[in-house]
Amino acid sequence: MLWKFRNHGFDLSTRGFIVGIVNATPDSFSDGGAFLDPVAACAHGLRLLEEGADLLDVGGESTRPGAAPVSEDEELRRVIPVIEALRRATDAPISIDTSKASVAEAALAAGADIINDVTALEGDPRMGAVAAESGAGVILMHMRGTPLTMQQSPSYPGDDVACAVAKYLSACRDAALGFGVDASAIILDPGLGFGKTVAHNLELIRSLPELCGIGAPVLIGHSRKSFLGSISGEAQRDNQIDGDQRLHAGVAVTALARRLGARLFRVHEAAPHRAALRATEAILNTGGAL
Repeated sequence: MLWKFRNHGFDLSTRGFIVGIVNATPDSFSDGGAFLDPVAACAHGLRLLEEGADLLDVGGESTRPGAAPVSEDEELRRVIPVIEALRRATDAPISIDTSKASVAEAALAAGADIINDVTALEGDPRMGAVAAESGAGVILMHMRGTPLTMQQSPSYPGDDVACAVAKYLSACRDAALGFGVDASAIILDPGLGFGKTVAHNLELIRSLPELCGIGAPVLIGHSRKSFLGSISGEAQRDNQIDGDQRLHAGVAVTALARRLGARLFRVHEAAPHRAALRATEAILNTGGAL
């Protein structure tokens, strides 16, 4: 199980990998504004690498529930200086979290290696060609609706979210191949929290073995999301989230998801999730299973 793109390659057959989140935004749900300054964002990214992240995902447009879109110029202003600074400081792979082809092109020219598109190449008619022609890694995510509308009573035919997500991701993978994207460059993301209830998110995690059978490795992005607070009994005071409870629940999900077949984990804190992966893999490898 290999993920290959540009001059990079990850052997996913024996271990999982950590994707560190670098939000160059003022309004992301968890750390909005903390790393809006490019110097702070770069320092944060390098710190994540030191703590065990294998690659970094840089985003300049919040996709939290209810978020409004930002202009191309503003998104470029936020992300390009960060990517340029990171590329000067590290050889680690960098992902650009965008659904705009122009932003992806500029980010790849600045040193990014991967396109992480929450619209699975469907949001911009040029994105498929950009992905194919650049040789970039491609992360295709499932989302119901848009960030502005996705949490407005999400539902699925027959209440079978796993089936709906699997069909969608399979079709998007086929479409990416049709654009000319190499099969080994594609990663699939079921989009936890993107148009899903708590029950939907839990069902998708339980269904990871089926999702992993679509034909590409699976990434999950569960870190700090509200459904973790719901299942862990998170207390909220003065509208502030209990970050520790979400972290602890998220680390547990990382371990379970690795056991169920996920290979990439997009998280805010690298060290505890990496420790969970290594512990889980040590147990799995004792019996020769992966």
